[in-house]
Amino acid sequence: MTTTSVAAHAADSCGTALADPAIATSQRMLDALVATNGVPGMGAAVWRGGEIVWTGCSGRRDVAAGLPVQRDTVFRLASVSKAITATAVAKLSEEGRLDLDAPVASMLPWLKNGWQPISVRQLAAHTSGLPHYQAIDANRGGVHYATSRDAVGIFASRPLLARPGTSYEYSSWGYTLIGAVIEAQSGRSFLDYVATRVVPGLGIQADTSGRGPNASRLYEIGDGAPRLLPLRDFSYTWPGGGLAATPEAVARFGGSVLHGQVISGSTWHSMLQPARLQNGDPVRERNYQVGLGWRVGADADGARIAHHAGVTDGARSALVVWPEEDTVASVLSNASWVSSIESTAILLAAPFRPQPSGLQSVTCPVRSPRYSGRLGRQPVGGLATFRLEHGRCVGELVANDALDKHFATASAWPGHTLHVIALEADGSLARAALVTPFGLYDLRADGPGRWSAALAADTRLELQL
Repeated sequence: MTTTSVAAHAADSCGTALADPAIATSQRMLDALVATNGVPGMGAAVWRGGEIVWTGCSGRRDVAAGLPVQRDTVFRLASVSKAITATAVAKLSEEGRLDLDAPVASMLPWLKNGWQPISVRQLAAHTSGLPHYQAIDANRGGVHYATSRDAVGIFASRPLLARPGTSYEYSSWGYTLIGAVIEAQSGRSFLDYVATRVVPGLGIQADTSGRGPNASRLYEIGDGAPRLLPLRDFSYTWPGGGLAATPEAVARFGGSVLHGQVISGSTWHSMLQPARLQNGDPVRERNYQVGLGWRVGADADGARIAHHAGVTDGARSALVVWPEEDTVASVLSNASWVSSIESTAILLAAPFRPQPSGLQSVTCPVRSPRYSGRLGRQPVGGLATFRLEHGRCVGELVANDALDKHFATASAWPGHTLHVIALEADGSLARAALVTPFGLYDLRADGPGRWSAALAADTRLELQL
């Protein structure tokens, strides 16, 4: 099936593994993930070369009613909203209506406090010194704020954690303040400016707390059945974590940025340059640098990615963009869960991207009843079952004590089994998705009978079969 025909089938393939190998592989991974992590429902999408080439649906958007996740199911975006907001301020800057380095107070004369001068660039890169949510904010979400200015009143009198520009301090409140700047400089409400100038026609909107015909219900998972979450008003943080959308809409947003339909290519390029602290160091967090709101790093094969992830009650989300490959992936869920969400999005997109070089062709270990190996320094071993399904190598590994300990913080883990799904239906196990309660990891053959996957920056799983 050609790329064009794949795109033509993407819209009607949600939740269905069609004959196209890439669609079948990604859908199989998503289904296995929902079966492993206990999340009621998930959706995902891959955009490539101007088209949605896959839309994935798995599980339930409404457990009690038995309603499945569908192509038009709307999920809470959590902090993926920040990538959209950062693009909005870049748009305003490109239009000549916002100086990213000007003091915010010069644009918000009503903001009167003792803060040192803070810029939008610092707010977007989390170097403003503003705090994140604090204990006093535990019951946030019970009040509706008509404007971002009103929401800023929640924290406007709080002291800064650090002098602006001197350290990285993640702050969603900083994005609420960005929302107030957007309103002041555009003359429109935050939601209106985003809808008309940044995501026109995509249906990206304010979170409705699971209300509405297409909105997924929102859940908490753990022991027992998923529990519905109470209604919550996200107007206090629409710019930082309060938007909602379908997986396709999120992926299309990333594609529209790549194709210069929102901001120019030069503006996009500037957004991906790392922000700098006053001492000249690039702003970093974990394994990525922080640009104008977007996180910038590389995947396991060194391909540059721009991305953002989100987590809040009723949501875990990720958006990953490969600027040089014209590819975007999104993944959304209707419950918060302990996860490696970026690696999950990267694996779901893998069947549609170029195959990495240097993969070793190793046959499916269908005759291996057990596995052994190491997780970091701890030995692992247990029962293994592998088989070929329509040419695809798939398997299950029963977790032992070391694996149980590693995944002990999982929000849910029905069955305590890891799944292995080959990315190619050619009888080999050269590369596979290791499906865990934390998400998907890239499992690759190291040689005959040996495979490994990085589960964290300092933790590698090595398997022998």
